[in-house]
Amino acid sequence: MTPVQEQFEELKNDERYKDAVLVALPDGSFVVTIPNVVTGPKWSVPTTTVRFHVPVQYPMARPDCFWTDAALLLEGGRVPQNTGENPIPGGTNVALRWFSWHVTHWSPNDDTLTTYLNVIRNRIADPR
Repeated sequence: MTPVQEQFEELKNDERYKDAVLVALPDGSFVVTIPNVVTGPKWSVPTTTVRFHVPVQYPMARPDCFWTDAALLLEGGRVPQNTGENPIPGGTNVALRWFSWHVTHWSPNDDTLTTYLNVIRNRIADPR
């Protein structure tokens, strides 16, 4: 099992992420998809599907940016900061809400897929 697969199994041990899916792409990278991530009261929908790309060089290269369902907007239909509609690498050409959100610190010895998912959850918890 690769480090990505091992860490993915650890992530799925959390009841909130038991329905997560890991897809290997032809270039050796992966896409993690996690349905039903709770958004909060200032978003247009109560839950969304979160997706992120795990680069080939992981864990030396950190995940960067993430995607949600395109329908995820702020209350009142406002578009969140630092977002756009773009397909995820290796995915279909379906437009998703792309969050240009970057990890400020990454340690390949300490950080995991769960660490990155927590970065995503923190961004969703801060609607702007």
